Amino acid sequence: MRPVRDAPLALIGYSADAARALRGAGLLAVPVPDDDPAAVLEACRTLRFIGALVHPSREVALAGYLDLDPEARRAGRADAVAFGAGTHGTYALADALKDALEMSGYAAYGADALLLGSGADLALALPLLRLGFGNVGIVADSYSEAERFARDVPAGVRAFAVGRRDSALASLSERADLIVLTGGPIPPGLLQPYHTLVDLTGQVSTGHSGAARLDLVRLPELRLGRQLLHATGQRYRPEDLSDLVAALA
Repeated sequence: MRPVRDAPLALIGYSADAARALRGAGLLAVPVPDDDPAAVLEACRTLRFIGALVHPSREVALAGYLDLDPEARRAGRADAVAFGAGTHGTYALADALKDALEMSGYAAYGADALLLGSGADLALALPLLRLGFGNVGIVADSYSEAERFARDVPAGVRAFAVGRRDSALASLSERADLIVLTGGPIPPGLLQPYHTLVDLTGQVSTGHSGAARLDLVRLPELRLGRQLLHATGQRYRPEDLSDLVAALA
């Protein structure tokens, strides 16, 4: 890596050790207080910080003080900030997931997908729908939550909203090729050998079902690369970020 410029990068909610790791990679990173989001953001702009990385524990609290892009607005959280004419927040994890699916070689175009979550966490999976899926089932704890997210699918994608206890869920899962779990449990018997699972919860075993699991081992590096791109304007290769991901964990 090489330094992007002399302007510092704020670390909101991260430790001094994380700042040292980033400085070792050529980024002038500075931990800043996180107890008063409005004051911290104003100070960062006044002191001409280039951007900020936001610790997961502060993503929701900070979002209410930022000008959010669509992905961050849907998720209700932000993990990176760019300073300039304003304070622009993004949620890089959403697009990093799309990158991971593309890198896996999974043939998304024309396939049917089932997005299964609890509510707001479904926003993580919505960027995947840009990859050309056909029919998409959107499942939340309630029908009203699922319907709200169904309104955000791209034109040309047929979306079907159901609640977790809806009898139509079984039929949707039988037609699905890819199941994306963003929150909550998978109903017993839903996973079948012909499914491919993207598990963002890290809680599901596919052994008993025979379903394939999509490898997301590079997702943390892809996410950090997107965060740094938003916060600094500089592109980094995911393969160069493994040590920084460990330092920021």
